[in-house]
Amino acid sequence: MQDGKHVVLCIDDDSDIRDSLRVILESSGYVFSEASTAEEGLQVFRTTQPDIVIVDLMMEEVDAGTNFVKEIRLLGAHVPIIMLSSVGDSLSGMIDTSQLGLSGVLQKPIAAPALRKLLAERLGKKD
Repeated sequence: MQDGKHVVLCIDDDSDIRDSLRVILESSGYVFSEASTAEEGLQVFRTTQPDIVIVDLMMEEVDAGTNFVKEIRLLGAHVPIIMLSSVGDSLSGMIDTSQLGLSGVLQKPIAAPALRKLLAERLGKKD
């Protein structure tokens, strides 16, 4: 937490997605932190120690998002991680979300109410 607000790290190579997440999150009372690659995301994760992470499934490489999650888990971090995907329902056939320890999956384009609800549930925040 930072200044009494939960910190959310958003990792996506699409600046429009990051911008929309920034607007949603900041207007909902969260501190927004961002990265445009999985590698940069690992660096930002280490310095900001976010309360929750939102990461795109496919960025600079097809499996960049899943590799990021595996690296975070290898560090021993138990922070909730939400995976973003533009592939929709076929995501469950592509990755084993339970094995990765994901806290949720959201489809792009991101619906603000669904995002707010998922964050509140995962962070124990009252609406």
